[in-house]
Amino acid sequence: MPLTIATWNINSVRLRIANIARFASEERPDVLCLQETKCPDDQFPHAAFEAMGFTHRLIHGMKSYNGVAILSRVPFAKTEIQHRVGREDCRHVRAWLDVGGDPIALDNLYIPAGGDVPDPDENDKFRHKLDFYREIADWFVDVAPKKGARKGKRSIAVGDLNVAPLEHDVWSHKQLLDVVSHTPVEVDLFGKMIASRDWIDVPRRFVPPSEKLYSWWSYRNSDWRASNRGRRLDHILATPALSDAISAYRIVRDTRDWEKASDHVPVMATFEV
Repeated sequence: MPLTIATWNINSVRLRIANIARFASEERPDVLCLQETKCPDDQFPHAAFEAMGFTHRLIHGMKSYNGVAILSRVPFAKTEIQHRVGREDCRHVRAWLDVGGDPIALDNLYIPAGGDVPDPDENDKFRHKLDFYREIADWFVDVAPKKGARKGKRSIAVGDLNVAPLEHDVWSHKQLLDVVSHTPVEVDLFGKMIASRDWIDVPRRFVPPSEKLYSWWSYRNSDWRASNRGRRLDHILATPALSDAISAYRIVRDTRDWEKASDHVPVMATFEV
């Protein structure tokens, strides 16, 4: 069966619920992972998502900041809420998708942006981001199935990971080397996270590293298409056990032109499971 998963930093689930409904109707993802929902759990718009067909929901939100949600047409075999770096700031949820046989573990992450100053001694937000990356890499190692295990190898991790790791994941590699999201220390930690489970960078399976690929354009760009000063901050990763299942990907750029648009656009991938 085909399984299509979308990830989208929505920048307020309630403010942009109409855009989510439009996207769900037009693209029909089986699973939609949102970041920056900015919504306490008791105010989450469950009825709207029920009407979209997302009858299985895992939410973890707070007022005004952060927040993650997994909305699914596929049942969950199990769910977990994870707290990272000693904080309960609503950045990581995990659900096992019951797709028959061995369930697929799906992690939805909103990794800290890191502020403006790329120095952990001067900027606590940047230190938080680096610590998060170190911890999540170790955690992925810990939750990986033991050698020889038959189950638990199928995993997908998605979200706004707030790092553009490759040279052509940003509009200007040279100009952004000292800008948070593309600094060498962040790229190095992103690489260590990738190595933790030999993650496959799904969109780059289809688009070679020599080509530009973005998922975010700043609100400061009055004409984002003309300037095209983007970054690829939103990612879909899959473990090698799903390598042969990867069948398609799409970045839905047109949503950036919608009314009340998020500065991020959805990234989608389809797996034959």
